[in-house]
Amino acid sequence: MTYTILPLMAQWSLNQYFQMLELALQDEDGLKAGELLSFQHPHIANPRLQLEKPESHVQRVFDPPYDELVAAHLRCCWAVANHNFIEAYGCQAVVVQYPFIKFFSGIDIVQTFLNKYTAYTKLLQSQKDENWSLPIMFCVALDLRLCAVNADMQATKQGKGRPGERLEKAADLLMGCFRVCASDNRAAVEDTKKWGMLNLVNQLFKIYFKINKLHLCKPLIRAIDSLPIKDKFTLSQKVTYRYYVGIKAMFDSDFKTAEEKLTFAFERCHRASKKNKRLTLIYLLPVKMLLVDDIDDDETACIIANLIYEYQDLNGFE
Repeated sequence: MTYTILPLMAQWSLNQYFQMLELALQDEDGLKAGELLSFQHPHIANPRLQLEKPESHVQRVFDPPYDELVAAHLRCCWAVANHNFIEAYGCQAVVVQYPFIKFFSGIDIVQTFLNKYTAYTKLLQSQKDENWSLPIMFCVALDLRLCAVNADMQATKQGKGRPGERLEKAADLLMGCFRVCASDNRAAVEDTKKWGMLNLVNQLFKIYFKINKLHLCKPLIRAIDSLPIKDKFTLSQKVTYRYYVGIKAMFDSDFKTAEEKLTFAFERCHRASKKNKRLTLIYLLPVKMLLVDDIDDDETACIIANLIYEYQDLNGFE
């Protein structure tokens, strides 16, 4: 189906936004639907889509579980526009925890929607042997982590809760998604939800490193390394994965593994991703030096010079 050409996103009416999203969901176009539910998309700056109480509008167009997901997203847009990041996190948690996990797995859970009314106790059993909505999960999972970071910063300034509290809760929600993907053993390879595992692991790595709970990375590493499809994920996902596994190995004094993983991340990282290359080099350099026996100052300088020579343009990084 061809999507109707609509005005600029900043000028969309609520109905036009609903039309685009409804078409994407009907066509099972996960990429398009993910964009329209992502905070990386320009529609979030549209005041017409920033609604404090979107439920009645949404329920006229969308059936469960989509109504819950869309309503929570629009309220999240409203909260972000009003710089209420604690509320925004709560809304995004609803997007991930209730409608998406239940829609994706068919699990029957009772969850309150935005702490205002009791959600459905049973949803349609759907998507058992398909994975078209994985791009939606990728978008809402990323936004959940970023919302949690901002919410924790705001809560700390306001003296509410302990540092990292919402990031820890976000990790629990993402683990719920991870378990759904990891347990999908019946679908064919091309339809399995296991294709979502590495994206979620990378998000979890970023959280665990930030809250200093690196021991929680170990079971995730085992899960990925045992996957038959582990070498078939996208290069960008593999680069991110090896970067964090390499740092974890360095902290565990496994310098051979650290060198292998960090070298892969450094060499395969996109040339335009200068910041990422610089960050990788910060860990790769000391690892390489630690693997050299009886190295003196001149040899150390030579190693550093040779590594940096190929990427001289790194000097201007922020």
